[in-house]
Amino acid sequence: MTILDDILLEKAKEVAHLKISYTPGKNSVDNLSVSLYETFMQSERMNIIAEIKRASPSKGIINEGVDPVEQAKQYENYGAGTISVLTDQPFFKGTMEDLQAVREAVGLPILNKDFIVDEIQIDRAKDYGANVILLIAAALPKERLAELYKYATDYNLEVLFEVHNEEEMAIAKEIGANIIGINNRNLKTFEVDLAITEKLATMVDTDKTLLISESGFKTTEDVERIKKSGVRGILVGETMMRSSNLQETFDQLRLEL
Repeated sequence: MTILDDILLEKAKEVAHLKISYTPGKNSVDNLSVSLYETFMQSERMNIIAEIKRASPSKGIINEGVDPVEQAKQYENYGAGTISVLTDQPFFKGTMEDLQAVREAVGLPILNKDFIVDEIQIDRAKDYGANVILLIAAALPKERLAELYKYATDYNLEVLFEVHNEEEMAIAKEIGANIIGINNRNLKTFEVDLAITEKLATMVDTDKTLLISESGFKTTEDVERIKKSGVRGILVGETMMRSSNLQETFDQLRLEL
């Protein structure tokens, strides 16, 4: 059993409970119409999806006492292009209330970062104010990924489609994903390697497809390396959550493209 297997088992239980307890549309909040794709493709600097996460399976507690609203406001002030809010509770200590509070505080696109395996989670993401959802190629069969992708986009949500190898990138292209996240972290071993992005980016037309590189960004050199692959955005979690000077961290990572 990998960590991803453990998470998906818990997610199945959560979805079963949601189908009994959650009524789509009941919690609807004002959903700002802002596009991650358009914002990032037009930007002249490396775009940052700045993440709010209290903990992770690989690192344990990262910043348990974070105030999501204050963190999100700082991210917006210092130049984040999108804010990612981790809403998984058992493994990452996040909540949907975190997402809603952030939506009400900032004017940026918001990514509901979670392990989405069912339509009801997409309904909930929309209801709580997300603009973007995450689909992870490693989590589901191709046919199911295609169904959820269509469901989300028909609902006017954007999809960050996450891949880690050539087979998953081929699925992303077949489904027609226009925002592809290349996870440098192996979800089975949790090892991180920026070379994953360099390898997989060669399979994509970066003039039309928005490439996001996820995990492993700490220094200017990391970003210099990855931007040569046509990546226009990076997802940064732990580095942001541990930063003692967010202004400095953003300045180091938001390089000119």
